[in-house]
Amino acid sequence: MTSVHDAAVRRAELASGLAKVQERIRAACMAAGRAREDVQLIVVTKFFPGADIEMLCELGVTDIGENRDQEASAKIAALPPEVRQRLQVHFIGQMQTNKARSVATYADTVHSIDRDKLVIALERAAAAAGRDIGALVQVNLDAIAGADAIAGAGDAAGPARGGIPLDGVAELANIVAAAPHLRLRGLMGVAPLGVDPGEVFAQLAIASRDLRSDHPGATWISAGMSADLESAVANGATHLRVGSAILGSRPLLG
Repeated sequence: MTSVHDAAVRRAELASGLAKVQERIRAACMAAGRAREDVQLIVVTKFFPGADIEMLCELGVTDIGENRDQEASAKIAALPPEVRQRLQVHFIGQMQTNKARSVATYADTVHSIDRDKLVIALERAAAAAGRDIGALVQVNLDAIAGADAIAGAGDAAGPARGGIPLDGVAELANIVAAAPHLRLRGLMGVAPLGVDPGEVFAQLAIASRDLRSDHPGATWISAGMSADLESAVANGATHLRVGSAILGSRPLLG
């Protein structure tokens, strides 16, 4: 059981991390000539306990991100009702179609739509749950960076992050927009490690502009994490997904 002292120490850690990230976002918005209120912070709480979410909520956090259904479903269900009611839950990880029914019970927005089968599964699940769910089409920024850039980055490039190629975005977005229980919010992308995030985020911004010509309400650009949030803000990101800079290194599992 966590002692009162340990809880106070952890709350202070979270408050400090949150304040530092908020200042980074403020400075990035100022540098980009953007209003701070145009950028929403999503605190990524994957691998961290529900107690951290409750503390973050007390500190004013309104949006959290999770990426593994098995972990997220149990964690969100265990939150006190008053905490859950104050939070928007974003599912930001790659999702199997057989997880759609579970995800639809707690996620307010899914950021990782990358294929039509997932749209169909999530629409059915949302209908069964009696909910409307926000949906973002994930763009494959690895493809934008190019095979040569990824190869040149070596091990630093990390694994492929998923998503659909640029030339498939419009068609998939139309499928999402036609789903009665899904609300097309915009685009999401993850910059490959080892490449200039500004270059791929700029292309994501262009894709967002093109999408809005057909879907004016799809204004979200979900991009930027702890290491590259400044580049994301400079290139029009509206939602930042930040975890380690606020919560620290992920706890050891096992």
